[in-house]
Amino acid sequence: MSKIKNAFENGTAFIGFLTAGDPDLDKTVEFILAMEEAGCDLIEIGIPFSDPMAEGVVIQEANVRALKNNVTTDDVFEVIRRVREKSDVPLVFLTYINPVFFYGYEEFFKKCEELGVDGIISPDIPFEEKDEIDPIAKKYGVDVISLIAPTSKQRIQMIAENASGFIYVVSSLGVTGMRSEIKTDLESIIEDIREVTDIPVAVGFGINTPEQSAEISKYSDGVIVGSAIVKIIEEYGADATEPLKEYVKSMKEAANR
Repeated sequence: MSKIKNAFENGTAFIGFLTAGDPDLDKTVEFILAMEEAGCDLIEIGIPFSDPMAEGVVIQEANVRALKNNVTTDDVFEVIRRVREKSDVPLVFLTYINPVFFYGYEEFFKKCEELGVDGIISPDIPFEEKDEIDPIAKKYGVDVISLIAPTSKQRIQMIAENASGFIYVVSSLGVTGMRSEIKTDLESIIEDIREVTDIPVAVGFGINTPEQSAEISKYSDGVIVGSAIVKIIEEYGADATEPLKEYVKSMKEAANR
């Protein structure tokens, strides 16, 4: 059984994202442990990919930096192994399906189970094609996290009924990136989800300020932040540990005001 449910047992969960290998693999291990220490309840780890179609420029450039370091999927698994020597924090891969297909579905999810990866988010697998990986992932105790977008409408309850781990509600149309305002009627979407499932609901895409974290936590079980964290890593590079801890602490506290 995955440890994802543990992330939602300490108030509103704060979920952070970073790209593995940016700026290098040693620092990725250090940053993950620092983010956990500062209050991250679950950490998404991006597997570098050359065509990250759901990502805005900040995370695209992180992928480029990692790929220039020749980071492979096996390197990312090695990061997990090193993190697991010191931490039980729930970990989820954010990856496009191509690297998983290339690695081999059976071998990929078997390795996830062996090293303690609790879930996978793959933005380019639509719900209707989820069965391509879901049975194999389940076999190895890995949750395939479902995404619900503002355009999902009639599909919301269908997706929610079949979800596992947690549900990732996309706050805004478009790609990832920091936004000054979140205008989507998230409360309505989450109400529709709550009608059919009690699986935790976390909101991501665009969130970057403590004020946004506090507001979204009023009606969701978790707040997800990616680009703002990756931006700190871009700005501070190998020296990002302390700025990351300060930022994560402020966002976690805001989510639980």
